[in-house]
Amino acid sequence: MARDASKQWPKEQQERFPEMFDSKNYISGRACDHYNRYEEDFDIARSLGHNAHRFSIEWSRIEPEEGKFDEKEIEHYREVIKALRERGLEPFVTLWHWTLPLWLAEKGGIRNKKFAEYFARFSEKIVQSYNADVKYWFTINEPEIYALNSYLRGRRTPQKKGVLNFYFAMRSLISAHRLAYTSIKKIAPLSIVGVICNLSDFRSSGGFINVLLKVIFEIFWNHYFLGKSQDRLDSIGLNFYFHNRINYGINKNSNEINSDLGWDLHPEGVEKVLLGFKKYAKPIYITESGLADKEDKYRDWFIKETIKAIARARSKDVNIQGYLHWSLLDNFEWDIGFWPRFGLVEINYETLARKIRPSALEYAKIIKNNGF
Repeated sequence: MARDASKQWPKEQQERFPEMFDSKNYISGRACDHYNRYEEDFDIARSLGHNAHRFSIEWSRIEPEEGKFDEKEIEHYREVIKALRERGLEPFVTLWHWTLPLWLAEKGGIRNKKFAEYFARFSEKIVQSYNADVKYWFTINEPEIYALNSYLRGRRTPQKKGVLNFYFAMRSLISAHRLAYTSIKKIAPLSIVGVICNLSDFRSSGGFINVLLKVIFEIFWNHYFLGKSQDRLDSIGLNFYFHNRINYGINKNSNEINSDLGWDLHPEGVEKVLLGFKKYAKPIYITESGLADKEDKYRDWFIKETIKAIARARSKDVNIQGYLHWSLLDNFEWDIGFWPRFGLVEINYETLARKIRPSALEYAKIIKNNGF
């Protein structure tokens, strides 16, 4: 892992985060142990004024063998939902956040011809189990990011590469969402069912080529999945992180303020992405927006500027219904590990102690005052 880290990250980041060279950084293990400490974590969320909480259901726990459902795990998530309800937190449930049961991975994962059917069956089981207590369902988290990293770049399992792999992965995920949506609505017709997309604020530096590239990226990145799914959407979830300036290439950003991951922080860009949603005429939830910021240097500023941008979009008749910051807790970040710190609450991974960051308290003031 040390060799990979030295290639992937600039020297400054390597010096600031030497833990990226520790093999333990890449073993998720118990992570922040939210699975067992969810009541404590929900108490913290409630103390900070939160009135909703988004989480995902782990498919491999629910269906560890094909067609066999684990009632003990189903009961676990029932208790999670109950704990949220008891604290006045509205559950926002994501059915699939990228991890697959081993039996399905061995069958080819999302490229299996029956993937949509498998996913619809799983979705039916979950919605039947929790229908009375959950109103908001999101079928898939960030299909375009999953397809990009697993089927175009080959950075994550199953490490496929190529434009055609990406295209067919996206088509599979579109089919899975559409079939799951239909299945869910048969069981819970009054539920609000959506999908969550990670979309970018594309900006052109001027000139015909750059303007053309901007339009192409917006069409194929920001609107391809939604366009193919819009007749089976009650709402749209937006995960917003990226500003992307195009200047005869992508990501030609000024990088005046960066997160610990080196991402250019441009929170005002969420307004432009939200304005692009008006054509869908669906209620919108910002289901993720945040930054890796171990020292908590920029998080307060980032949250405030994001909320201001959301308010501007609402004043222009965009139907925005809610904002959920990513994330409540520090967590294990996919192929990067533990070192990026996204949480409003800091986790000591040795003791699992929770510590509320100053930015979380500032965010709590905004919530209490319903604004600034």
